[in-house]
Amino acid sequence: MEPSASARALPRRLLRDPIVVHALQTRSFDAVFAAAKAAGMSFNAIAGATGLKAERISLVARGESRITALDIIERIADGLRIPGAMLGLAARSWESDTDAEPQTAREDESMHRRELLRTSLAAGLTAAPLNHLTDVLARADHALAGAGPADLGRLEAATEQHSYGYGGRAPTDVLADLIADFADVVPLLQRSQPAAARIALTRIMGQLGGMAAVVLHDLGNRREADSWFATAARSAQESGDRTLHAWILARKAMVPLNFGAPHAAAALAEQARHIAGTRPTAAATLAAAVTARAYALAGRRDKADAALRDADHLAGKLPESERADTWFGHCEQKHHVHLSHALTALGETHRARESQAHALALSAPTSTLTRTLLRLDAATCQHRDGHTIDACHAATATLLDVPARYRTGLTRRRAVDLYRSIPADLRTTSAARSLADTLAA
Repeated sequence: MEPSASARALPRRLLRDPIVVHALQTRSFDAVFAAAKAAGMSFNAIAGATGLKAERISLVARGESRITALDIIERIADGLRIPGAMLGLAARSWESDTDAEPQTAREDESMHRRELLRTSLAAGLTAAPLNHLTDVLARADHALAGAGPADLGRLEAATEQHSYGYGGRAPTDVLADLIADFADVVPLLQRSQPAAARIALTRIMGQLGGMAAVVLHDLGNRREADSWFATAARSAQESGDRTLHAWILARKAMVPLNFGAPHAAAALAEQARHIAGTRPTAAATLAAAVTARAYALAGRRDKADAALRDADHLAGKLPESERADTWFGHCEQKHHVHLSHALTALGETHRARESQAHALALSAPTSTLTRTLLRLDAATCQHRDGHTIDACHAATATLLDVPARYRTGLTRRRAVDLYRSIPADLRTTSAARSLADTLAA
């Protein structure tokens, strides 16, 4: 947004005041407006600079009204000349006399955003970090409708680095870095771009957005994951990359798959298979594997078996370039992870255990999330074979063997599904109660 013609800068000393800085970071405009008035800036002056009514400024300053809309926050930033980074926004157009910001300024803003995200997300997916994620996504959707010279090499390298997964890092740390790099792409798409650069940027946005959605899904935040997958899919479509589009839809199908809606998951996965086509690609193989898991959970054995055969056939024909151990590749370990879940759901415990053993042998010791899910699949196999008490002990031990941050989201859901399948007469046993207590904690 262009700054208001009547823009009037907030007194510069306030931008160095720790209380005001914190208020800006948390978008607590009651404290910002109150500090501005105490510094000699009237509510009428703030209203004139921002285009808001003086009455509303007064209500906000008294804590009787709040400002959360992104367009209003941008008007405040531009009208009062508050640097975008201080409000979690992209650098404003007036922050530089030239179209291109100095590299150091961009790096400082990106680093500030990254640290703010990491700190906020480490404290949990509460309202404040979720608001920031929503703002970044809103600017992305706006940017996809227009777009400048871009350091594509750096962005592509960062995207490739992210694709190698968690690497033993906490999901919240990975999410913070993904969102920060995603946010760096947004202002580039808001400038005029050559066609080739715009295609590359929208593809990068699709990749980063898709990976961020995967992490949000793993953390158990279904609604946010769906929103990020939607923007990622739109980005992939605009870039013309059908393989990326299919991968995003297949990963999106895993949200309803893992949160109790297998029929919806199957529909999404089938859509991904249609877009991917029959060529042996990682995306086509993933889509077939997810389809098999969805039909298995939905009790459609015929369709699950057919999809499993297709997944195995495609996996066997994948060229080496498609077998990379990344989020976008489909390596042997990843294939067995999908087979483990599908075969466990089908009750084919012998074959499921074979896939679990293969996947565990191929998983790095740092793959905490994957290894935990495989161990929970193994516990479910014990339950299906009639050894429910042993299954409860195994599931409880699995959850207690990992840090608390790994007992949420997807892992908790998998363990809850096991507990809910335990017959009522066995839920009074000490083993079942121990599992229930661990889940409650």
